[in-house]
Amino acid sequence: MDKMDGKFSYAGLVGSAIAILEKAGLGNEAATIVSEGLVEADLYGHTTHGLALLAKYVDELESGSMRSQDEPEVVADAGAMSVWDGKRLPGVWTTHLAVSEACRKAARFGCGGVVVRNSHHIASLAVFLEKPARDGKLVLVLSSDPASAHVAPFGGTSPVLTPNPIAAGIPASVDPVLIDISTSITTAAQVERARANNGRLPGNWLVDVHGHASDDPAAVREGGALLPIGGLDHGHKGYGMSILVEALTQGLAGHGRADKPTGWGASVTALAFDPARLAGGPAFNRQSDALINACRSAAVPPEAAAVRMPGEAALSRKKAALSTGIKLDSKVVDSLLALSERFGVPL
Repeated sequence: MDKMDGKFSYAGLVGSAIAILEKAGLGNEAATIVSEGLVEADLYGHTTHGLALLAKYVDELESGSMRSQDEPEVVADAGAMSVWDGKRLPGVWTTHLAVSEACRKAARFGCGGVVVRNSHHIASLAVFLEKPARDGKLVLVLSSDPASAHVAPFGGTSPVLTPNPIAAGIPASVDPVLIDISTSITTAAQVERARANNGRLPGNWLVDVHGHASDDPAAVREGGALLPIGGLDHGHKGYGMSILVEALTQGLAGHGRADKPTGWGASVTALAFDPARLAGGPAFNRQSDALINACRSAAVPPEAAAVRMPGEAALSRKKAALSTGIKLDSKVVDSLLALSERFGVPL
């Protein structure tokens, strides 16, 4: 791991993570894809879903909750769509495979999709978007966790759903638009980080057992929950989106909450569209570019910065980090040092 003035190089971090995961039992292909995905999340600035997860993944591998050997199994194949059993293999790897297969199907049929049930955790959805979008494919990734509950349904106070994110990579002439949003206001990882730092959240993103909005992570520990997008006022919108995500993941997979699964995992759906097989790539980019230009040209308040597109800040952070190094939280560095010593992997 090459440290540069308090920061770390992309290649060094990926290399160290691969070596650690291989020592923990993963094969080289899966270890490489998982390592690249975690470091890519840190490049984008999604630090709760980057290398902060590496030690937890190692623990899951050693306990057997994350399987280290095998491949996803095809459960059903309808041509343009298929369903896989992820067999609790590393979710970053199986989702990468699913997105790649969905893109191949889209190149043949115009659209394609793969639904993965029984997957392990998939980290940051954003990392699956940029490459296919730059290759001209419009890609969507949706995820839910049928074994967990963190988010209250609209009008409720107890957790039923998970943050159920929706991500999309949209091609354009220059940089793609990268959307990665949860259907809840915040995520369980952000709440846990605030709790671990004895802090509060930036807003009233939680609901306590009395039905009041709260910024105190303790509200979750005491029986409350995360709020859906829209909060106490317009949370029916995030709630509806969350139900849709579960239908498109667990419902299409035929495996989910009704089966009462256990363990840290996910149900995932990867959808891809190939504009080249539809109205044409140039026609698609013409529309994307017009929308991007219209958004960026929108009027803003005095002294305010111009409107930016989803993913623009993340791509900017990635470019800077690749040039000057990746800054990691001190707790993440400590966890990497502990793994380095434990597995004999030089940093």
